[in-house]
Amino acid sequence: MFSFFKRKTQSEPTPPATVQTEPAADAQPATLPATAPLAAQPETPASAPQQAAPEPTPAVTAPSAVAPLDPAPASLKKMSWAERLKAGLSKTRDKLGKSLAGLFGGGKIDEDLYEELETVLLTADMGVDATLHLLGDVRERVSLKGLKDASELKDALKESLSDLISPLEKPLDVSGKKPFVIMMAGVNGAGKTTSIGKLAKYYQSQGKSVLLAAGDTFRAAAREQLMAWGERNNVTVIAQQGGDSAAVCYDAIQAAVARGIDIVLADTAGRLPTQLHLMEEIKKVKRVIQKALPDAPHEIILVLDANIGQNAINQVKTFDDALGLTGLILSKLDGTAKGGVIAAIAKQRPVPLRFVGVGESIDDLRPFQAKDYIDALFD
Repeated sequence: MFSFFKRKTQSEPTPPATVQTEPAADAQPATLPATAPLAAQPETPASAPQQAAPEPTPAVTAPSAVAPLDPAPASLKKMSWAERLKAGLSKTRDKLGKSLAGLFGGGKIDEDLYEELETVLLTADMGVDATLHLLGDVRERVSLKGLKDASELKDALKESLSDLISPLEKPLDVSGKKPFVIMMAGVNGAGKTTSIGKLAKYYQSQGKSVLLAAGDTFRAAAREQLMAWGERNNVTVIAQQGGDSAAVCYDAIQAAVARGIDIVLADTAGRLPTQLHLMEEIKKVKRVIQKALPDAPHEIILVLDANIGQNAINQVKTFDDALGLTGLILSKLDGTAKGGVIAAIAKQRPVPLRFVGVGESIDDLRPFQAKDYIDALFD
């Protein structure tokens, strides 16, 4: 049913693994290497998911021009995650910290100081709602603690920010379901496909087996990019040329069930929240995944580009209304001074922030920790 291709290497051979796309009592398992991408069946109609599919089109190996990210350089490997996060947030910290340094340098706490603090928080892209919330909370802390000097405001602000964003810190628990299906969504350019590759490596490091579904069948080279990740990380990829995103995800889950895979990462086509017809298509992907596995997807993650600042709020609201988001990934924090958008998300649509990305290397995607984030901003 599937076509299997193996990339030959000059070093270590890849141990074979058994894959059977549709378990049957008299079916003979097909043997393929763990690095080989799988070619998915043509679209399986949602109304008849168990119907036998025709012969698939061959999978295409990723061209050498499309390459996954390199491992972290030696200089970064020597740094702790907190240090790497601090380095990644340097642009936001420089923008916020330099302004706050003047405010916290001393002097009395008065209305002029609060007005300056409001301007600084808005400049850091925390948004109007979060800024007003933080100002009100800081005022209350100043009153309760009897603070008089501006230098004492820093700790009050850190405590207030911690209370606001800490509810977003909910690590993703992938135990209890096998396969655990994670559906990935996001607009083009947000870093969705790259985040999938990094997540695959992250879960592999925990001893989990991972399978990738190349469900972005619209963007040029998206399939090849994901297949390159699969080859680099020895992860099986379900893919087909063109076709329907929902069908690819369906096939991937069927293969994962047959093979006993721990985690399925399902890519989907990027789309803008204003493209209502495309939002309907991604709803279809979710429905077909549920046909393949009734309680799936177990996690629906929206990948956000930190560079877009307050526009991230609109994306979260639209995708949440359409799909029922269970988690977020905030990528590219190292490339923006708008890292304060986390506070805006926490105030307006507090979907758990599962992971943050702060670099280009394969290890630069880690679970969000509020304390590390705040320390990286202020210290």
